[in-house]
Amino acid sequence: MNVFSRENYLKAVRFESPNFIPMFFAINSACWHHYDQEALKDLMESHKFLFPNYERPKGKFIPEYGLDQRKNEPYIDFWGCVWETSDNGITGSVHQHPLALWDDFENYKAPDPEKSNGMFPINWNDLKKKVEENNKNDMLTYGAGLPHGHTFLRLQDIRGYVNLIMDMADDEPRLKKLIQMVSDFNIEIIKRWVEIGPDIISYPEDLGMQVGPMLSPDHFRKYIKPVYQRIMRPAREKGMLVHMHSDGDIRDLLDDIIEGGVQIINLQDLVNGIDWIKEKFAGKVCVDLDIDRQKITAYGSPEEIDNLIREEVEKLGSKEGGLTMVFGLYPGTPIENVKATMDAMEKYAGYYS
Repeated sequence: MNVFSRENYLKAVRFESPNFIPMFFAINSACWHHYDQEALKDLMESHKFLFPNYERPKGKFIPEYGLDQRKNEPYIDFWGCVWETSDNGITGSVHQHPLALWDDFENYKAPDPEKSNGMFPINWNDLKKKVEENNKNDMLTYGAGLPHGHTFLRLQDIRGYVNLIMDMADDEPRLKKLIQMVSDFNIEIIKRWVEIGPDIISYPEDLGMQVGPMLSPDHFRKYIKPVYQRIMRPAREKGMLVHMHSDGDIRDLLDDIIEGGVQIINLQDLVNGIDWIKEKFAGKVCVDLDIDRQKITAYGSPEEIDNLIREEVEKLGSKEGGLTMVFGLYPGTPIENVKATMDAMEKYAGYYS
């Protein structure tokens, strides 16, 4: 079983009886200076299902940090937002908003979609070659689509959260022009991805808080949903799968999100509720479940971790498919719990096979 099998993943998301549940374990690069490196390497080496292509490096592993993940190195993205982080490997937050005041709006321009995706530089020829290579080797292509925070969060980064929410409440006319600018840029990125031809186009954007969404359902429907529908349409028209990621409690927005064309929904388990997710999506829409990293995996026992993942597989999975799962490891989770999570993911991946 190769967890990165393109064929098996597509069977899972299309409810076509996959051979196993796709399980993905992502290690944030900050972990390599917060954990004992040899302990992490031991775990990766001993979990061949989760890390089938892993080759243990000799000596100290030096990870690559993203441009917005470098301590004491502020990063200015292509929209003019200034990112800062306090820990290498942890994505920063925007500390300076280019349109904190509307005074500069007349001269404000969108980035060039030939040169960047708005966050980072982009080389479309290299991406095309990568997709072709992955397809040839029956491997999934990751990252095809928009960068994280492409619409609502992009507007927040440009204006600032409080300013943006007040703009929506005031029905600020300049906001509508800014939304159009962001939407036009996003559609150009999507058109280029659609032309390259991956199986899945991703639209990652956090919309939830610990309780409830970051904007009202009415404001989502008025300002954001039309953009989602527009930028998802090209992928759907070409028969590509639409994947949406959103952290936080997004229950009040999910009907509108799915209506926009989402076929694979990546959401957090406990903050939205396993039983609620089951009732809403099981057997209908593929759930790409984000396994808890706030409570049980961070503070529970290995037995509780095993019970959690088993419960999720039993309630949300089926022999027909419709379930994939992902765990993101960040500093703070005890090493014994890291192992327990890996063990359980490997143990229950073949639950329905």
